[in-house]
Formats: sequence, structure tokens, C-alpha cells
Amino acid sequence: MAQASTESIKALVEYVAISLVDDPKSVKVTPATKENYIVMELTVDPEDLGKVIGKNGQTARAIRTLVNAAASHAGEKVIFEIKE
Repeated sequence: MAQASTESIKALVEYVAISLVDDPKSVKVTPATKENYIVMELTVDPEDLGKVIGKNGQTARAIRTLVNAAASHAGEKVIFEIKE
């Protein structure tokens, strides 16, 4: 079950990020399992970084909220990070 929920959360992050950026091919989501949680790392083109973060971090905060809701529904603990 954990693998399926990880993949669905990864797909959610990819979908949202691809919708926001100008270069969808640069979107890369890497899940990494830690001790008792999963880290979702989002990498985008440096020129699209501002679009993913948003004004005052509002877009990044909204993505985190979506990820946390999906993770909670799946019974997982997920940390969302944007790599520069």
C-alpha cells in the first residue's frame, strides 16, 4: 500500500508542477523514504522556480497543503521540498 500511495502523491506533485511551469520536461519529482516518512523532492528549471514557489511562498505552501492532505488520506507522513 505504501508504494501505491507514494506513487499517487508523486503523480499529484508532478501534475501540479507541470501545470505551473513553462518547461514541463524539466519537472522531476524524486521520492526518498526516510525512517518513518517520505521526502518528495521537486526539481524544476531555475527559471521556473519562482512560479513554483509563488509570491511569499504561497504556491509552495498550497502544494504542501495538497501533499499533506493526500498523505494523511493514505496514512503516510510526507515532507515536500523544492530543490534549487
